[in-house]
Amino acid sequence: MTTFREIRDSRLADETGTLHKQADLAVALCYPSPYHVGMSSLGFQTIYRGLHNLPGVTAERAFLPDDLDEARRLSEGLCTYESGRPVGDFSVVAFSLASELEIAGMVTCMDLAGIPALASERAAHSRSFPLVVLGGPLTFSNPVPAAPFADVIVMGEADALVSVLTQSLREQPERDTLLADLGRRPGFYVPSLHGENAPAIAIAPDRYLPAFSQIVTPNTELAGMFLVEPERGCSRGCAYCVLRRSTGPGMRVVPPERVLSLIPSGARRVGLVGAAVTDHPALLPIVRALVEAGRAVGVSSLRADRLSDELVGLLARAGTRTLTTAADGASQRLRNQVDRHTRAEDLLRAARLCRAHGMTSLKVYVLIGLPGETTADIDELAGLALELAAHVSNLSLTVSPFVSKRNTPLDRQPFEEIASLDEKLAHLRRQLRGRAHLGGDAPKWAWVEYRLAQGGFSEGLAAAQAARAGGSFAAWKQALGG
Repeated sequence: MTTFREIRDSRLADETGTLHKQADLAVALCYPSPYHVGMSSLGFQTIYRGLHNLPGVTAERAFLPDDLDEARRLSEGLCTYESGRPVGDFSVVAFSLASELEIAGMVTCMDLAGIPALASERAAHSRSFPLVVLGGPLTFSNPVPAAPFADVIVMGEADALVSVLTQSLREQPERDTLLADLGRRPGFYVPSLHGENAPAIAIAPDRYLPAFSQIVTPNTELAGMFLVEPERGCSRGCAYCVLRRSTGPGMRVVPPERVLSLIPSGARRVGLVGAAVTDHPALLPIVRALVEAGRAVGVSSLRADRLSDELVGLLARAGTRTLTTAADGASQRLRNQVDRHTRAEDLLRAARLCRAHGMTSLKVYVLIGLPGETTADIDELAGLALELAAHVSNLSLTVSPFVSKRNTPLDRQPFEEIASLDEKLAHLRRQLRGRAHLGGDAPKWAWVEYRLAQGGFSEGLAAAQAARAGGSFAAWKQALGG
């Protein structure tokens, strides 16, 4: 049996860059997934540092317990890492939400902290509870299902808005006056005032770019890796993506000298992360400088049409053994239909580069269930996969069902029946004949994501019901009336 304090002490001992500060305004910054996921979030770390940099403000981190059943059995509650202080004792509790399914984790965190999850319950209670603030990538698409639990939601890029929020907190200590003030400001969604009509997202001024790691730890999905953002946004128009060029000001590029200047001299592993890193015009010089300095390098969002022999060679020199890219649509027809113009030739070239530079594996992300998809499209995917498998030692297809998101051209498109998607996956598996590993999200959980992605207040309340009923698919199905 390992207690929270033992886990916390061990993880803190492994961290580099942890911040400690005494201040009048303390924010409990919570991530509604376990530590290893939350500490891989560049946005979460950026806001943590941003709060600490404000005069008179500090932030302490909390996460959904790794073993929720054990935490409940021990009645540990939810406490912060920096001081072990109960989250419910803070005046402000802020959550970063990356995905729809994390709404359930947020409710669980508040239950563990002894905070009524619903904003209406907190407002009606005689006791004073923390101000609950939400933010994160989910706000780019549809934060409305999370709104019943929030006093205020920071929409879009919060880099600059955290100072606006904390200043308003100081100037308006009375809750109703505070919310009225924030509700008039761009970038703030106050559900008690705005209802289900979320305002537009905020875009941070370029001077706040790039985001970069504050804490480096081996206990994450990106173990021991310093993360930095060489670009933000995307210049492409993929019809299913909330970060497409029409969502904000397009792709904003950070100069390579600025990117390199932020990387600590002792960082041996560096991750370049963003929605379209391989579209950065100076990516090669950045990667070359890192590799020549003897650092291991990882690059997110590798676009097959942007791969070059030199780039793949540099990544191989830096220790990369798996090349990861995306096909998305199952066929060329579907890729063209959703404005994702990756060609089969691009993917085959990626496989050849993988082999030429001694990489052992190729991983390809694929969407199934796009509007108008047929068995013929799945057959084309299988054929392409078999061609790819002929060039690499190990091929993995990570297949995810298409989930339509708000603020995209494919908003409101229906979700394909779970049974139909299961049959397509089975058909694909038969066609591959064991030549490639098939993984990805189960259609049933993609259906849950879809219901939340397209939902409103009622779907958020269903998330709370499902979480409290154990979080099984059966619990979700019952709560959502599916």
